[in-house]
Amino acid sequence: MGIKKKKEMQVAALTICHQDLETLRSFADVEGKNLASLLLHCVQFTDGVSQIHYIKQIVPLLEKADKNGACDPTTQSCLDILAGIYLSLSLKNPLKKVLASSLNGLPECFVTEVVHSFTCRLQEELNTTDLYSYRKVTDNISSCMENFNVGRASVNNLLKNVLHFLRRSLIEITEENRKFTGNHIVQTQLMNDLLVGIRVSMTLVQKVHSFQGNLWKASSSSIWQSMCSLLSIFTKFLSDDDLLQTIQSTSGLAVILFIKTMFDPPEKIPDLISSLLLGSADYNSLPEWLVSSCRSLCCSEVSGSALLFLCQGTLAMLDWQNGSMGPRWEALLLDTAHILFTSSSQIKESTLEMFLSRILSSWTNSAIHALESSSLSLKSSLSGNSSIVGKLLEYVYTHWEHPLDALRHQTKIIFKNLLQMHWLTTEGAHSATDPFFLELTESLLRLEWHIKGKYMCLGCLVECIGIEHILAVDKTIPSQILEVMGDQSLVPYASDLLETMFKSHRSHLKSHTVDSPWIEQWHETWVSPLLFILCEGNLDQKSYVIDYYLPKLLNCSPESLSYMVKILQTSSDAKIGSYNSRGALGALMACLRTARAHGHLQSATDTWGNLVSSARIKQGLIHQHSQVRIDTLGLLCESNRSTEMISTEEMQLIQFFITYNLNNQSPGVRQQICSLLKKLFCRIQESSQVLYKLEQSKSKHEPENELTKQHPSVSLEQYKNFMSSVSNSLFGALFPGSSYPTRFSALTILGSIAEVFPVPEGRTQTVYQLSHDIDVGRFQTLLECFTSTFEDVKILAFDLLMKLPKTVIQFQDSEKLQSLFQAALELSSSTKPYDCVTASYLLNFLIWQDVLPSFLSAYIKTQQVACGDGNTSAAVVERNTLVVIKCLLENLEEEISQAENSLLQAAASFPMYGRVHCITGALQKLSLNLQLVSEWRPLVQKLILMSYRLSAVVSPVIQSSSPEGLIPMDTDSESASRLQMILNEIQPRDTNDYFSKTKILKERDTFDLEDLNASVPSIDCSAEIKGKEGKTCDVTAQMVLICCWRSMKEIALLLGTLCQLLPMQSVQESSDGLLTVEQVKDIGDYFKQHLLQSRHRGAFELAYTGFVKLTEVLNRSPNVSLQKLLEQWLWNVLEEIKCSDPSSKLCATRRSAGIPFYIQALLASESKKGKMDLLKITMKELISLAGPTDDSKSTVPQVHALNILRALFRDTRLGENVISYVADGAKVAILGFTSPVWAVRNSSTLLFSTLITRIFGVKRGKDELSKKNRMTGREFFSRFPELYPFLLKQLEAVANTVDSDTGELKRHPSMFLLLLVLARLYPSPMDGTSSALSMAPFVSFIMRCGHSPVYRSREMAARALVPFVMVDQIPNTIRTLLARLPNCTDQCFRQNHIHGTLLQVFCLLQAYSDSKHRTNSDFQQELTDITVCTKARLWLAKRQNPCLVTRAVYMDILFLLSGYLDTPTKGNQPVLESLGFWEEVNRIISGSELITGFPYTFTAPGLPQYLQSLTKLATAAVWAAAAKAGEQSGNVPISFSQLLESAFPEVRSLTLDALLETFLSAASGFGKKGLPPWLCNMGEKFLMLAMKESHPECFCKILKILHCMNPSEWLPQTWDCVHLTPKEFLIWTMDTAANERSEIQSVALKLASKVVTYHLQMWDENRDLAPELKQWVHLVVSSCGDHLPTESRLAAAEVLTSTAPLFLTNPRLILGLQDTLSLWRCVLTLLQSEEQDVRDAATEIVTTALSQENTRQSTEFAFCQVDASVALALTLAVLCDLLQQWDQLAPALPVLLGWLLGEGDDLVFCVESTHQVEDDHLFEKAEVNFWAETLIFVKYLCKHLFHLLSKSGWRPLSPASLHHLQKTASEQCHLLSQLFRELPPTAEFLKTVEFTRLRIQEERTLACLRLLAFLEGKEEEDILGLSASDSPAEASQLTLPRRETAC
Repeated sequence: MGIKKKKEMQVAALTICHQDLETLRSFADVEGKNLASLLLHCVQFTDGVSQIHYIKQIVPLLEKADKNGACDPTTQSCLDILAGIYLSLSLKNPLKKVLASSLNGLPECFVTEVVHSFTCRLQEELNTTDLYSYRKVTDNISSCMENFNVGRASVNNLLKNVLHFLRRSLIEITEENRKFTGNHIVQTQLMNDLLVGIRVSMTLVQKVHSFQGNLWKASSSSIWQSMCSLLSIFTKFLSDDDLLQTIQSTSGLAVILFIKTMFDPPEKIPDLISSLLLGSADYNSLPEWLVSSCRSLCCSEVSGSALLFLCQGTLAMLDWQNGSMGPRWEALLLDTAHILFTSSSQIKESTLEMFLSRILSSWTNSAIHALESSSLSLKSSLSGNSSIVGKLLEYVYTHWEHPLDALRHQTKIIFKNLLQMHWLTTEGAHSATDPFFLELTESLLRLEWHIKGKYMCLGCLVECIGIEHILAVDKTIPSQILEVMGDQSLVPYASDLLETMFKSHRSHLKSHTVDSPWIEQWHETWVSPLLFILCEGNLDQKSYVIDYYLPKLLNCSPESLSYMVKILQTSSDAKIGSYNSRGALGALMACLRTARAHGHLQSATDTWGNLVSSARIKQGLIHQHSQVRIDTLGLLCESNRSTEMISTEEMQLIQFFITYNLNNQSPGVRQQICSLLKKLFCRIQESSQVLYKLEQSKSKHEPENELTKQHPSVSLEQYKNFMSSVSNSLFGALFPGSSYPTRFSALTILGSIAEVFPVPEGRTQTVYQLSHDIDVGRFQTLLECFTSTFEDVKILAFDLLMKLPKTVIQFQDSEKLQSLFQAALELSSSTKPYDCVTASYLLNFLIWQDVLPSFLSAYIKTQQVACGDGNTSAAVVERNTLVVIKCLLENLEEEISQAENSLLQAAASFPMYGRVHCITGALQKLSLNLQLVSEWRPLVQKLILMSYRLSAVVSPVIQSSSPEGLIPMDTDSESASRLQMILNEIQPRDTNDYFSKTKILKERDTFDLEDLNASVPSIDCSAEIKGKEGKTCDVTAQMVLICCWRSMKEIALLLGTLCQLLPMQSVQESSDGLLTVEQVKDIGDYFKQHLLQSRHRGAFELAYTGFVKLTEVLNRSPNVSLQKLLEQWLWNVLEEIKCSDPSSKLCATRRSAGIPFYIQALLASESKKGKMDLLKITMKELISLAGPTDDSKSTVPQVHALNILRALFRDTRLGENVISYVADGAKVAILGFTSPVWAVRNSSTLLFSTLITRIFGVKRGKDELSKKNRMTGREFFSRFPELYPFLLKQLEAVANTVDSDTGELKRHPSMFLLLLVLARLYPSPMDGTSSALSMAPFVSFIMRCGHSPVYRSREMAARALVPFVMVDQIPNTIRTLLARLPNCTDQCFRQNHIHGTLLQVFCLLQAYSDSKHRTNSDFQQELTDITVCTKARLWLAKRQNPCLVTRAVYMDILFLLSGYLDTPTKGNQPVLESLGFWEEVNRIISGSELITGFPYTFTAPGLPQYLQSLTKLATAAVWAAAAKAGEQSGNVPISFSQLLESAFPEVRSLTLDALLETFLSAASGFGKKGLPPWLCNMGEKFLMLAMKESHPECFCKILKILHCMNPSEWLPQTWDCVHLTPKEFLIWTMDTAANERSEIQSVALKLASKVVTYHLQMWDENRDLAPELKQWVHLVVSSCGDHLPTESRLAAAEVLTSTAPLFLTNPRLILGLQDTLSLWRCVLTLLQSEEQDVRDAATEIVTTALSQENTRQSTEFAFCQVDASVALALTLAVLCDLLQQWDQLAPALPVLLGWLLGEGDDLVFCVESTHQVEDDHLFEKAEVNFWAETLIFVKYLCKHLFHLLSKSGWRPLSPASLHHLQKTASEQCHLLSQLFRELPPTAEFLKTVEFTRLRIQEERTLACLRLLAFLEGKEEEDILGLSASDSPAEASQLTLPRRETAC
């Protein structure tokens, strides 16, 4: 948004030649009233818009002159000049259309003359022989026929010449195109000329009247001969695959049009075209002209693409709407459909697929027109039951999920049209009862909702037959569709379908319901499910429903808003939401926001006054859920009227929002906040313009907007004050130590303010200017933002400074400027990578200063730059940039010289990448309009040479075999010998012997190298060396590597930037460019060498970025030799890959390192509009190389090819162009997996993984085989038909291998890959009966793969089988598989076969149970039949079966059946009981090892799996018996107690899981019933288990169960069970929490807290518990540290939440003041945690604390879910309130002041340790909290303390009691002053961390001193006098008394 000036229309002015100008002058009259004078005035203007005004006066002038009806010589000459002017104008110039329009209105007497003039001028044009002028002539012919009578008459007169010209131009352009093969820029232009020529030829035939007769059809006629020649040319174009497909397609149209125009008799045209299309034309019966012109169509086989384009021409050029369709036309229509269906199965190219879909769509349109007046025969052929409609439906089902959006759109049109076709064949019969429509609806509804095509087709059906039938079938359809809207990929389709449905339903109800209120029924159907989702749905679901569905619903029915608000208002108190739920309040805000944004709320007054209170808005602005805050802010900011006024209340609410919402960790939320506020600012700016106009007009009327009941000047002043206040808040947020999110938000919003309220120009007025609120301090604050370690902050700060007026950002102090330059230069050579980024932004900013520091004057050659008006600033910037780059380059060259002597020293002291980064940054900000070219050219030359020189120094490390670990020293000789091999390999340039041999490090060796440049070859050098400040530092391998790869990265980006930004010389030695062709070629060679030989990923990935910039430049270059370079480089590298020379330096490991990147860059730069020939040739070459090879000597080319293919298939820029190679890629990947060479198998696996993603899409669900990442077999094999026979053949080979009769165990390598592909296919109910691509042949082979000896393969086979079996076939398949299992009497069977079969049964049973398309009765009956079958093979689950693995799977099957069937049917007992199922299960358990004991050792195969399966079955049996008997039954062979006493942890763990789930369900209230009594009595058992359990996982679960149970049920029994008193048990629990690992620690802490609470509630006196309470408090405090695992802190938050009413807010201090304050300090610590989950859990503590009877009055946000930022302020507010209630203010004050001061932090130690960490552990990340802001905490604490002290009027009786704090604060003040003095002048840049720490501590100290002064009774002025002048805005406001606000 924003105020945008209307773009002025730019029109190129017309000009005439000198001769015509003289003619006009000679004829112009003195009065200037004749046509010559008019034209003379017109051509003298240089502005095209003004000329249009004169052109429009021509006709009125001539109408006045038309009195005698004669055309005088003056007028004739003028009309002739007008003809010349018209033909000289370009096609798109508006003057051309204006002139044509004027000449169309000429008086009759002038028409003949003007036609003659046009004819003569056009004849001259047609005679041109300049090939590059042909396009202009063609355009003129085209424009003459475009609604221009004079032009059309002229063309008609010159028809022979025009046709001759078109023929000649097409032939010559084609020849020229062949000459320029390879020069894609010229070829693109020529092909466009060809396309225009063909289109003009067609227009000519369609619009020129001469073709309507038959005179021209004589064979001797020149027109006829030209027509035949053109037809011949078009026929050749049609079959020429070297041309663009658009040209071929248009040629197809032209061929049919010309044949239609030329052929006689017309009634035989359908037969002729049918014979051409079907290839059945009789050579002898065709006219000679047709055979000679279309020989390739008549006498030879036509290519598939040509046939496709001919079909397109047939449908587009023939008239299908003439209303008199005969049998021949109908036959042609059906023949065309047959050809299109045949082509559909043969086309592989995505572009041709797109053409086919459009042509099929066109065919259905033609069929609809034909059916309107057709015979019964055609109606029969096109009815819903016909084969053609069936094939169309198959096409739709195959392509409705195609990755191309345009193709899916065409599929929708085809489906819509075929519905219309069927409707026409039924002659308008009732659609809703038509069998075709009914069957189609039912089959679509049977499909699952993840299929996108379902939505599209249902939408079309609803439009055709209405919604009533669909709702009659299933009323829950709206809810089902809304449920799907959590998936982003389905949301647009679902919302469009819903819109179609509810609109149809609304219109139906409206028209059919007269008396009853139909709107209620409509609300019940469409609005109620929406409200349920808004309140109860998951996060994504709600977001998408609000964004997509809600606006459409409100637009359709605005009156529904009040209904929605009414329901949500009533439920918002109950459903307040939380951090992961919006609740009804969130739903309400979302509805109101959407309504207001779409204009359904007229103004803010309506919103607040009638629908929702201001208090609710305030709650929404600080709600714990971020989206509720965003929606509430959106309600305030968004409006459909850009000039709607902002009310005072809205301004206050937005100020309130900004206070608490800048520090948001979510990038998405920050982006939305900034965007919404920018919309608000735009509204302020635009509404202020309205106010200015009202003010200027001094109107006495009230402004129209109801919000403005005051004078405009008052409103403008309010706007100004509001914007100033917002800016103050935002600048205040940039305080020392503010977090990255806060700075990002503040700077982004400030940038929006600067952009929306620009500096006014001329008479324009702006209500606010940001520059007026920027002083020196704020300017310094913005500069300091450059020191942020986040580059986003640097960018935003720089952009904001650049938006400010130049006067604001100019330095007045030259010393400051000089020190900043020095700091930037120092930072550019820092060893910290982020420092060079700071240096770059600082230098880029300083470059904009008018004056440079004096020490840079030596680099200025040209003191004064010659520049035109207005370019002074640009000239100064260019001069400064040049100077800075020269300075950086000089320093860099000196450092490179030192690095050539010692790379070790360079890495330690001056890693050179920083300088290069600064140079690149300066170049990127430079304007391309350079004036100092003579100085830039040598500098560019030096930069390029410097890059090569630096690369030579660092590249040996990057190109070594092991760059990551390279440093020539180690502590043992073996490692040193390996390093020596690497050193010999790289032989870098280093003259001080550093790299000449390895060194053995000695322990405690502290030798320092004094002379760093000396060559000391004999010394035993350590890895210690002197850094920049003379301090000894360890140089690690990591530091050397960082120096090297970052240098290579920056060189690559610099060279890429030079190529991209700087102009290139068009000719050698010319002065028009800075880069020569040779330099560009050298840079290309450099990139090639670097990409092909580097082995460090960071280096070659960024070299790729630079190389891409170069390829883009070369691709756009007009220089043919440069264009050819890309192709030449590509062939060279492919040849090098193919030859596999042992001396080749190509990297064969590391996934071929940079080679794929190199080829990617070359291919991705190829124009996507062309034929992509390079890509096609490369793909074929690579696929050939990647295939299996007979040459076993070297597989390196194969590995390279596989790795490159992987990169190309992953590259999204190549898009659909690589899809046609997917099948071949899959083949080589699967075959490559059979290679004996590991490298080939590894690369094949990586390629296969990429192909799976490319085919099935990026994984969108946790399930590996999610239905979102699958496709039907028909769709898959239709898109990749070659894979059908290949996969079937491979699968057969695999099945034969694993299922051999000999019994020998064989493994086929590619089985896993085959099953992985097949598992992602599934049959669709829409697939029909086509057997060509049937999936049935795969089933038997997959079943046989289940016999594999590999466990994982058997699992894959089971999963792969599921999608191949239709749902209704699953029961039969399961029974068949069960029947194949052996009987217990069989002697010979294989356990692998049994296991594979059982896994297949298990997976099929799971899939069947998950199916939603079965009726309950059928489902129960079929499962009953399956259960009967399982009983026949029960021996497999008993000890008769010796294999534990197969026993386990059989038990899993029984467990599944028990879960599905153990529910009673109506009036009957449960199915399992009637079958005797549980009796059999009990027998299995009785005979199992759980009862008899285990004879097996612990290493028995499958034992853990067997134990788990047996335990699950046993627990199911116990639950079933308990449910039947009402208590633990004696019929069960085993009990929970026995299971819990098992020796195996697997058994105990699963049993505990089952019990824990029951306890949790009962505790949450979701259980149907409470806990059974026997379970409540198991407390003793759990106590005993807790004491003896040794397995950590089981122990943790036991503690969880005890925590879930009521302590009163088990705590009193501790002595009887475990001989511990309740108090001793508490101590044991706390000891456990203190000593165990994190998960157990967390559970034990929660359990201990529950026990503590129980003790205190049972006994009023807590004296006996005092030590235990101390220990518990200490335990809680120790669980809250930032260094602890998240789980510990979440447990602490949960404990504090549960104990808050008892300990934190209790009117009686149970724990004592110190311990209570310690717990409150824990709350504050958790609220400032970096992790969102911990903060959200901590806000629950605050919510609980504020909801107590004695605290809820202290704030208006009691019972509200608030964000952590607000909770922090609320916590301090409620704590201060409680201190008053407890009357503990005096003893608490020293503690609170200690919090304020930060007692316990040793300032000197902190500064020194920071420095040491930065120097010694350069690349290790320490514990850092990126969210907490110390000064915000200080601000809130200080504010509430001031408020508390001033409110109570309290003064301490003994000021001496605060002496310790006063002394500490004073000492800190003194120490701070000393430390500040020790810092360098620009410490904010050079010592950022230390400087920031000192600034923060300074603010804390000053705040403490102000409070202490206040306590001593000093006046307010004295207190404020203690403030530092440079303190942040927050700190300076801390002295203000607290207002009675929310917090």
